[in-house]
Amino acid sequence: MDHPPSPCTGTCTLDPFTKLCRGCARTIEEIMVWPSASAAQKHAILGALGDRLQSVSVRSK
Repeated sequence: MDHPPSPCTGTCTLDPFTKLCRGCARTIEEIMVWPSASAAQKHAILGALGDRLQSVSVRSK
């Protein structure tokens, strides 16, 4: 399994209510683990992002 690219958009601001990045919808823990995560872990994070983006609006300011 190949390592997927980072979902980082360069808009690195945590929403104070959802505690998710407004750019990529990851939690701070997911952002911190990304560089050392296995390919499977990265794919799992990306899968969670798809579900998360459908249930919460993290890109509003």
